[in-house]
Amino acid sequence: MIPSTDIDLYTEEAILSPYEAYRTLRDTGPAVWLEQYQVYAVARYQDVYDALHDHEGFSSGSGVALNEPLNRKMKGSALVSDPPYHDHLRGIMGVPLTPKALRRHKELFERLAGELVDRLLERATFDVVVDFAQLFPLSVVPDLLGWPAEGRDDFLAWASAGFNALGPMNERAVADLGTLQGMWAFMAEMAVPGRLRPGSWGADLVAAAEAGTLSRELLPAMIGDYLVPSLDTTVSALSSAMLLLGRHPDQWRAIRADRSLIPNALNEVIRYDAPIRGLSRLLTRDRELSGTTLPAGSRALMLYGSANRDERYWDTPDTFDVTRANAASHVGFGHGIHGCVGQGLARLEGHALLNALADKVSVIEVGEPTYRVHNTIRAIATLPATLGR
Repeated sequence: MIPSTDIDLYTEEAILSPYEAYRTLRDTGPAVWLEQYQVYAVARYQDVYDALHDHEGFSSGSGVALNEPLNRKMKGSALVSDPPYHDHLRGIMGVPLTPKALRRHKELFERLAGELVDRLLERATFDVVVDFAQLFPLSVVPDLLGWPAEGRDDFLAWASAGFNALGPMNERAVADLGTLQGMWAFMAEMAVPGRLRPGSWGADLVAAAEAGTLSRELLPAMIGDYLVPSLDTTVSALSSAMLLLGRHPDQWRAIRADRSLIPNALNEVIRYDAPIRGLSRLLTRDRELSGTTLPAGSRALMLYGSANRDERYWDTPDTFDVTRANAASHVGFGHGIHGCVGQGLARLEGHALLNALADKVSVIEVGEPTYRVHNTIRAIATLPATLGR
């Protein structure tokens, strides 16, 4: 028998303080039936990892959201597809996101990061989310996508609405439907040849559709696949990085003394406070996880935020440690064939900013954060901070 629970992971309380509920689910079993949403919660690291690496048994092609309207709307996008079609889409989308392709932006990102940190040092205080974590991606992502001046003011609202809708169709998701419909309409406008800057990532997708290698009907969703994940998850990780490094000055001193720790430090941030709480999969067959069999046709919610704090896998999981040897094993960006296609871009941004901070900042002082109540993203809303040389 698979245990069941009346725990609701989508209440305001559970969203703002999720880790005790995650621990309860982990202690209850490899999979726990969430009565409120008629879905299995998979909360332990090894089970989440194994499921994410079995794309045949745990299918994304029928959607990854906890509501069927969005699953139907997104069907055929890179996120909501299975091989071999999924591999075809990722092959097209992934061209500008390979390590080699991203390296050409490294110098620009480092210059922009240095300029941003210089400006923040001149201020007595600033808001980490607006003035740091949002500002940097918004200074680079629109140009990479080839976006015209119009629409840029809506990017953050669109990204937030897109992720909010991946949870259950509750009040907060419904409240964002108008924003989401506006995004879909504008993506359709951008899918017309000539609307996006020639040579940009978005224009290359349009060219692929013109050449017949990509469906014209799916083109707006594919452009959205570039836009939505490139903002909210990165903003979440950058905000959490500043909070955690401000709260743990010993860890910041360790990074400044050894810059080689920066990639691992970013991984530890993503492990400690995973940007995405979790996404679901549909079981195509009966599938066993740690001795518990989940039936075919059911839906399972993979809780990345819980897996990254599982004491069965991590030593002292609630400790933030930039020297953690296995920090890169986190599932904060997903894993397997559906691991975040844009995570290389997020890492490039994060490394540039952490290096710029290490160059110029000896002290990071942070106040108390407030968090957004959001279905899918673990997101700080405001965080006052001061930087010292």
